[in-house]
Amino acid sequence: MSRETDLSAEAKVAERSPAPDLEDLALDEDYALTAEFVDMVIDAADRGDGPRLAELVAALRPADVADLMGFLTEDYRAEVVPHIPAEELAEILTELEDNIREEVLEIVAPATLAKALENLESDDAADVVDDLDEKKRERVLAALPAQERSAIEASLAYEDETAGRLMQREVALAPQFWTVGQAIDHMRSAGDALPEIFFDLYVVDPAMRPVGAAPVSRIVRAARETPLTEIMEPVTEIPVDMDQEEVARIFDKYHLISAPVVEPGGRLVGQVTVDDVVGVIAEESEEDMLALANVSDIGRDASMIGIIRSRLPWLVINLVTETVAVSAIAIFQDEVAKIVALAVLLPIISSLGNNASVQTLAVAVRALAQRELNAANTWRVIRREVIAGIANGLALSLIIGAAVIAFYHDGKLALTAGLALMADIIIAAIIGILAPLALERMGRDPAVSSPIIVTFTTDFVGFFALLAIAAVIMV
Repeated sequence: MSRETDLSAEAKVAERSPAPDLEDLALDEDYALTAEFVDMVIDAADRGDGPRLAELVAALRPADVADLMGFLTEDYRAEVVPHIPAEELAEILTELEDNIREEVLEIVAPATLAKALENLESDDAADVVDDLDEKKRERVLAALPAQERSAIEASLAYEDETAGRLMQREVALAPQFWTVGQAIDHMRSAGDALPEIFFDLYVVDPAMRPVGAAPVSRIVRAARETPLTEIMEPVTEIPVDMDQEEVARIFDKYHLISAPVVEPGGRLVGQVTVDDVVGVIAEESEEDMLALANVSDIGRDASMIGIIRSRLPWLVINLVTETVAVSAIAIFQDEVAKIVALAVLLPIISSLGNNASVQTLAVAVRALAQRELNAANTWRVIRREVIAGIANGLALSLIIGAAVIAFYHDGKLALTAGLALMADIIIAAIIGILAPLALERMGRDPAVSSPIIVTFTTDFVGFFALLAIAAVIMV
C-alpha cells in the first residue's frame, strides 16, 4: 500500500472520529481555563478566523469568557469581543475585572451595549454604565427603552458602595390583603416585570412600606385561600444609604437570602440579594488583604506606572521609618563592635517581633471589620493579647537563650537575648492591637497604616532593647 493511500485512510478515520468537546478542552478538573484552549483562541485570532472565535467563545460560560479576557492581551481582546452575542455580553461584563471591563466597553458599539444592558438587572446595568465615559454613557442611555433608562439613572443617583447602588429595583410585591392564590396568579402573569430570580414576595402596606416577606417556598406549599399575612416573616430593612460592607455584615449575621431596601420614610425602593452580597464580601476582603500589604494595584492588566505609583510611596515611608529604627544601633555601635554576636542576634529579634505583631494585627483588623470589637470588650481583648504576648515572649526567650548558650557558651549573652526578645514580643502584642484601634477611632482605615506603624515599633524596640540590655549586663 502506498504512502498516499495510508494518509487517505487516516484522513477518513479522522473525519469519522468525533471532535473533542470544546468545553472539556477549555476547562481542567478545577474549572480553570487550560493553556491549550487559550492558545486555540489566540491561534484563531491570528488567522482572523471569526467563525472559529465565535465557536470557541460559545463553548464557555460567561464567567469563563471573563476569565479568558484576563489571559488575552488588549489586541486579542479586540478580536474576540465582536464575536460575543449581545445577550451573552451582558453577563460577561458583570464578571470582568474593572480595568478589563473599561477596555472592553470602549470596543463595544453603543447600540450593542444598550441591547446587552436590557438583559441585566438594574443594579448590574448601573455598574456597567458607571464605567462609561460621559459621551458614550449618554448615547447608550438614549438607546435604551424608557423604563430601563429610568431604573439605571435612579440607581446612579445613589452614592457608590451603598445599598442604593447595590440593590436591584425589580422586586416582587403584594398588598397585605392578598391571599396565596392571588399572589401566585400575579407572579404567573407579571412575567418580565418580576426579577429574573427572587426568593421572597414582599408584603407592603398602602404606603409601600414592607410589613413582611412571604418566602416563595412557603407560598407554593400553602393553600390558595391562605392570607399572605399568615405565612409572611418579619423583614430586616436595609436603609438605602447604608454602606455595602455593613449590608454584607447584616446578611452574614442574620443569614439572609434577600432584604428590602427602604428610603428614609420607609418606602420600599428595591432589594438586595445574597448573590450581590457575595460579591461585596469578596471585594472587601480583597481590599483589606491588599491594604495590609500597602498595595492597590490588582488584576492581570495592571499598568507598570500604576504598580509603581501604588507601591513606591509606601516603600519610601518604610525606608524612612526603618532608618529611624536602626538609629538605635548607631547609639550602641561601640557595644556592637565589642560583641560581634549582637549583630547576629539583631535581625532575629527584629524578625520575631515583626511576625508577632502581624499575627495580632491580622486578628485586630478582622475583628474591627466584623464589628466584633467595641467599647464593651476592647479592654478584654487588649488584656488577652498582652497575656498571650507575655506567654509567647517567655517561651521564645527560653528557646533563644538555650540556643545562644549552645552556640556561644555565654550566659550573659543568653540572658540579654532572652530579655530583649521578651520585651519585643510583648510590645508587638500591644502595638498590634492598639494601632488599628487608634486608627479606627481616628476615622482612618486600620488595614492601610497599621503595618508601617507596627513594623517601625517592633524593629526599634527590638534593636534598642537588645543593645541597651547588653550595655548594662555585658559591658
